Amino acid sequence: MKKRTLCLAAAVAMTASLVAGTVSMADERTTFTVGFDAEYPPYGYMDENGEYTGFDLELAQAVCDLRGWELVKTPIAWDSKDMELNSGAIDCIWNGFTMNGREDEYTWSLPYVDNSQVIEVADASGITDLAGLAGKTVAAQAASAALELLTGEGDQADLGATFGAIQEFPDYNTAFAELQAGSVDAVAMDIGVAQYQIRDKEGFSILDEALNSEQYAIGFALGNEELRDQVNESLMELVDNGTFYDLAEKYELTDMVCLGGSAEEAVEAETGDVTPAETETEAAAE
Repeated sequence: MKKRTLCLAAAVAMTASLVAGTVSMADERTTFTVGFDAEYPPYGYMDENGEYTGFDLELAQAVCDLRGWELVKTPIAWDSKDMELNSGAIDCIWNGFTMNGREDEYTWSLPYVDNSQVIEVADASGITDLAGLAGKTVAAQAASAALELLTGEGDQADLGATFGAIQEFPDYNTAFAELQAGSVDAVAMDIGVAQYQIRDKEGFSILDEALNSEQYAIGFALGNEELRDQVNESLMELVDNGTFYDLAEKYELTDMVCLGGSAEEAVEAETGDVTPAETETEAAAE
């Protein structure tokens, strides 16, 4: 509960328009088009039956079920996501989408997953820490948070500069296949995806040192607060009725989800009747 309360504290500032009652009651929308990376398990991928599924897509379907919308699943090339969103081809980007460092580029939903960027290696490589990556070839997905972290101006750019090379791949399935083949020495990726990739495979590990910690949220076009608020409202309802946590358990993400509390708690925290810190203190006292 502590983790969920802390995440609620981080998210609650984003509920102001919802609390103020700015969400239109006349919802004329009939479809909801979600743009996602089709090779990003467990958040979005194609199953053995050829159907697109995953934690994010099932969560999107649950939102649509509440609102009476038809879900349109639209796989996109991740490095074309902005073009797809700004052209109106999709209504949102919903697929393990990191909000940190992009706060001013999109209109964001409440954060719902705490995520870390990590390094995945083959055990036979002998790499046991981040320092061991010096001179090595590290793979990352194009336009990913991990790539931006290692090549941009963030805290880990100096680490990235020690690598022999950083190779970009269109998706993490391909990057992991290259790791299996020995063509790269490591893959920088989201922890949820890393855990999924190695859960049934021996000989691969995730380094104990994480590159950073971040949060996933749903990205809408700048200014699209009305749709954002409608989705936020439905997400909180899915938290209250247990669907959110049922899906997290199904996809083995229970320890990572951070959207918690009830809609009433969010309203109380926003209006000042009670703060998340007070709630945590009172719980500890009990």
